[in-house]
Amino acid sequence: MKLRNIAIIAHVDHGKTTLVDKLLQQSGTFRENQRVEERAMDSNDLEKERGITILAKATSVVWQDTRVNIVDTPGHADFGGEVERILSMVDGVIVLVDAAEGPMPQTKFVVGKALKIGLRPIVAINKVDRPDARINEVVNEVFDLFAALDATDEQLDFPILYGSGRNGWMADSPDASPDVGLAPLFDLVLKHVPQARVEDGPFRMLGTLLEANPFLGRIITGRIASGTVKPNQSIKVLSRDGKVVETGRVSKILAFRGLERAPIDIGEAGDIVSIAGLLKGTVADTFCDPAVNEPIQAQPIDPPTVTMSFIVNDSPLAGTEGDKVTSRMIRDRLFKEAEGNVTLKIEEAADKDSFYVSGRGELQLSILIETMRREGFEIAVSRPRVVLEKDEAGEILEPVEEVVIDVDEEYSGVVVQKMSERKAEMIEMRPSGGNRLRLVFHAPTRGLIGYQGELMTDTRGTAIMNRLFKAYEAYKGEIAGRRNGVLISNDKGEAVAYAMWNLEDRGPMMIEPGAKVYQGMIVGEHNRENDLEVNVLKGKKLTNIRTTSKDEAVRLTPPIRMTLEKSLAWIQDDELMEVTPKSIRLRKIHLDPNERKRFERSKEALTG
Repeated sequence: MKLRNIAIIAHVDHGKTTLVDKLLQQSGTFRENQRVEERAMDSNDLEKERGITILAKATSVVWQDTRVNIVDTPGHADFGGEVERILSMVDGVIVLVDAAEGPMPQTKFVVGKALKIGLRPIVAINKVDRPDARINEVVNEVFDLFAALDATDEQLDFPILYGSGRNGWMADSPDASPDVGLAPLFDLVLKHVPQARVEDGPFRMLGTLLEANPFLGRIITGRIASGTVKPNQSIKVLSRDGKVVETGRVSKILAFRGLERAPIDIGEAGDIVSIAGLLKGTVADTFCDPAVNEPIQAQPIDPPTVTMSFIVNDSPLAGTEGDKVTSRMIRDRLFKEAEGNVTLKIEEAADKDSFYVSGRGELQLSILIETMRREGFEIAVSRPRVVLEKDEAGEILEPVEEVVIDVDEEYSGVVVQKMSERKAEMIEMRPSGGNRLRLVFHAPTRGLIGYQGELMTDTRGTAIMNRLFKAYEAYKGEIAGRRNGVLISNDKGEAVAYAMWNLEDRGPMMIEPGAKVYQGMIVGEHNRENDLEVNVLKGKKLTNIRTTSKDEAVRLTPPIRMTLEKSLAWIQDDELMEVTPKSIRLRKIHLDPNERKRFERSKEALTG
């Protein structure tokens, strides 16, 4: 059968996964009466809840007499490592662009990678039915972007389709009838994307995606570069530098047939398949015939820019809510994650009780923490720090990101002011339609940690921020952090509403009455810059005198809800976030007040 391998790339929320749904429906993959969930490719719980794609996934459809393998990719820059690897599996890309927003940073990032390895793109302008669509300007912006990314003349001569993924149509003109469906897109893929590349020689395949299956063990997905593979065939695994990782037999070969994976008798060159039966082979390794000695060159992956410490939970409430609390369990889980996610780097600390986990951004690390807590883990996590480097002259370099903020004109002043406080440099300011401005900054990653929540508050939730790693540049100097101190519990027990009511003028609380607290735990934000120890356990003195006074009913202000991402951004260097399956608590690293004072003195002595 003829084969085409394509990836769909786009920015967050531009409609990739919805378009794949419609491609599956219109190619006859589903029965007429089959009930299919929306965004069928987002299979992970977190993906469904947040409405974002985290893991790249493949599917396949048959159009006329050709099998089209389609890969749905994540749109967030934090999961860009998934996209970089995927591009080695495909021969063409569909670049999906929102008709109102135009090409955004993540589009630029992935298109740059695709153009570099010589893929010829098809541009699909999506959501043309939006009232604020500006179709001609967006087409020009896409052309300018391709030119800026050094596209060849052949790549610049890209075909364009217009349509609406949600309504299931794409056509040569934005004014076409929605009845045409997605046939023009399928026909263009068959015409424009070359037949799957095939090399001569014995079986070779580059591992691209790794997953664990309870029945089949490790499953590696990739595209067969040359030769064929059958069940029970002996193969070996080569690492990137050509060393033999292991030899073994293929127990099963699975190919994508719609949303399902079906066992097949032979995997042929050019097809995207999954193989099971090997114990050690991982992403970026070459799976090949025993006669092959040269590995396939894997695309280099951009380095991680943010690091955090994952520490064994040692709070007084440790082990009361989760069942996976030991350092060995946490270590095994983190190293297992790093196997399948090449953008993560895990290092064990000398004390064996903490691990340094480095990744692309806070979102990637917070998704890992959320996944672990759902699996029953209890951990303490430090504030995210950026990964600094030194150049040849010994100068300190830090990661700088390109930040694009779309905001209503009335809020642009406060955004510019806050970004300049965070040492950001404004590059561009232009109208983006509908009384909105597009602001482009180059900002140090350090300054952006925790800014998302503040931006939402400053702009009444109307701003959209997108970020993309640009380069390592000279250190920009100190950036002011959180200005307020914290309220710290001075004892262990359950919080009492009366005590919290009396403390309300000290600052907003973060806990509910009846919440379990312990010495050193953060229970609220102080109105002033210093930290303050408070007693949230003190009840009202009771007498046998009855009274009709009004202070019987304690009316508390609702507490600040600290989500996982908000907590990560809010804590300081001397604080930790304690994460369990049921709770998120904030605490000081040193729970004992005397230890805290000793630590502060020693820090002052060092800096002084």
